[in-house]
Amino acid sequence: MENTDGGSVARDQIEPGVVRGSWWHALDDGRVQCDLCPRFCRLHDGQKAFCYVREARGGEVVLASYGRASGFCIDPIEKKPLSHFYPGSSVLSFGTAGCNLGCRFCQNWDISKAREDHALSAAASPAGVAEAAAGAGCTSVAFTYNDPIIFAEYAIDCAKAARARGVRSVAVSSGYVSPAARRDLFAHMDAANIDLKAFTETFYHRVCFAHLQPVLDTLEWLARETEVWLEITTLLIPGQNDSRDEVDRLCGWLVEHLGPDVPLHFTAFHPDFRMRDVPPTPPDTVRRAREQGLRAGLRHVYTGNIRDEDGQSTRCPGCGDVLIGRDGYRITRWRLEAGGRCPACAAALPGRFLAQPGGWGPRRQPVVL
Repeated sequence: MENTDGGSVARDQIEPGVVRGSWWHALDDGRVQCDLCPRFCRLHDGQKAFCYVREARGGEVVLASYGRASGFCIDPIEKKPLSHFYPGSSVLSFGTAGCNLGCRFCQNWDISKAREDHALSAAASPAGVAEAAAGAGCTSVAFTYNDPIIFAEYAIDCAKAARARGVRSVAVSSGYVSPAARRDLFAHMDAANIDLKAFTETFYHRVCFAHLQPVLDTLEWLARETEVWLEITTLLIPGQNDSRDEVDRLCGWLVEHLGPDVPLHFTAFHPDFRMRDVPPTPPDTVRRAREQGLRAGLRHVYTGNIRDEDGQSTRCPGCGDVLIGRDGYRITRWRLEAGGRCPACAAALPGRFLAQPGGWGPRRQPVVL
């Protein structure tokens, strides 16, 4: 029996932390196929999917990490990173366990590569997440650290509960998701940062155990078919995806297929997980990539994981004046007028803005729910 609905906030649990999954169908040979992501894992009863949190059980697919998290923390929204989505605001961030990619350079490998029973130490209902975010004055909740795609039922229910409390929702994701699940998940998101890990199929296949085209499809769909505010991040890894040619092709594709206004973040790699033998990204490489993006026609290209006030500040797409100055996660200047317009030339800055920036700053505050 196929199950493709998005569920509800009051989702029945088979047992604590386990709910019936969406986006699957039964096969003629007795297995079930998970239709959540392009892996389309085909599972015998009792077998876990690649992500390790979805499992075939009793002729259906279940999610075994519902309502359970690796921890909650209030962050600056710029850390996601989102530079055009309520700058300076605070966001309640959390993730679960597992991932549907196998990136050898994973910066959160202790969470994304963990089995659910080894990493999930916190628990919260969707209503509890929404209440905590609203009570702390957070503008949004972010599904992050690992990928909300694999805990989509939980993310959807949390987003519904958050929206009912006036709190927005953010997905920080690889974008590696099937069209059906993509539609259901992002229908409840206000913003997304999609991690475009490289611009070659070879990199995705060899380093991430995935494919590039489904991610490009997600990016185009988000930009053209939804109202979700979209920003993109590419982690530059020395000798892997940082060549001038690849950066030029990546930026050119974004301009052609998404338009010049989608913000792009180039961030510096640090050795981790199974790529500890690769050196950190030189700051000059990150700055050079930003310049390539600007030359390609992108209007908002940012640097991350390095000290670079110019590369982290937001400029007017019309006259080039600095409208939002940043030093790391701290806002140092604010010159936006009502409606997100430049006071010098009246050009509109794409994004979601309030009359004044938030004042959360660079703090990181763990939260117990």
